Amino acid sequence: MLIMQVLISIIDNTGDNNLKKKFYRLCIELTNHKLISNLLMKFSQSKISKPLIGSYGKIYKVNWSEVKRNKEDFQSLHELFIRELKEDARKIDNDLLSVVSPVDAVYEDSGLIENNAEITVKGKVYSIDEMLGNQQRLQKYLGGQYMVLYLSPSHYHRIHAPVSGEIVNTWSLGKNSYPVNQMGMKYGKAPLSKNFRVISEIKHEKGYLSVVKVGAMFVNSIQLKNEYSTVQKGQEMAYFSFGSTIVLLFEKGTFSLNDQLQTHQQVKVGEVLGFLK
Repeated sequence: MLIMQVLISIIDNTGDNNLKKKFYRLCIELTNHKLISNLLMKFSQSKISKPLIGSYGKIYKVNWSEVKRNKEDFQSLHELFIRELKEDARKIDNDLLSVVSPVDAVYEDSGLIENNAEITVKGKVYSIDEMLGNQQRLQKYLGGQYMVLYLSPSHYHRIHAPVSGEIVNTWSLGKNSYPVNQMGMKYGKAPLSKNFRVISEIKHEKGYLSVVKVGAMFVNSIQLKNEYSTVQKGQEMAYFSFGSTIVLLFEKGTFSLNDQLQTHQQVKVGEVLGFLK
């Protein structure tokens, strides 16, 4: 990926967006192979990767003071990726109508879900119909709102409930996963609606909310914590094995965005994204 980024940066100077897009996608298809994914996953889960934990922590500035276990107790990079935090590390907003961030992430974008089931993220059009894969479930979100939260490798990777309610549906779609970082969003083939993803639909007191957990390149691993029928706001629901993205879909007329949020702002689990109405 590092070599590819260097080559892309060189091609960036040509100004030929079509060339950059084709080259990027070719590199991804050559490297995003099941065998490579399996090898990387086995490596990260093995004790062979343990010596890299210290360097990883420094590069990504892991805050060890909030981590539940001591650094020396982690036996692999994978264990670090899915680390748990101390109980008081994240404060969950207690306003009954607040919608909180389900993850530590970068707030990338938000906007309207058009009546033709499309959203525009970073200038690229995505199909909510394709993202959800179900026409019946789609209908309730037309005219609603969406939010995109991006998790980098530096972030805490566990996913918490943004609201309290009943989990009425959980389903998965897609097979392969492509990058959801800045380059992936710019040059990739609509990764938010095509990547492997696990969707949880929550019925809350004002309507419905879908939490779309989007897998990242090399990592089609999204583990549900438990098959809960109900969740409390801030309760852990699942975890990613590596950096990825969360897309929140809100039913029409049920959500107002926190007007203090700014794009590219860092948010943490429990912080207010907006309010149910």
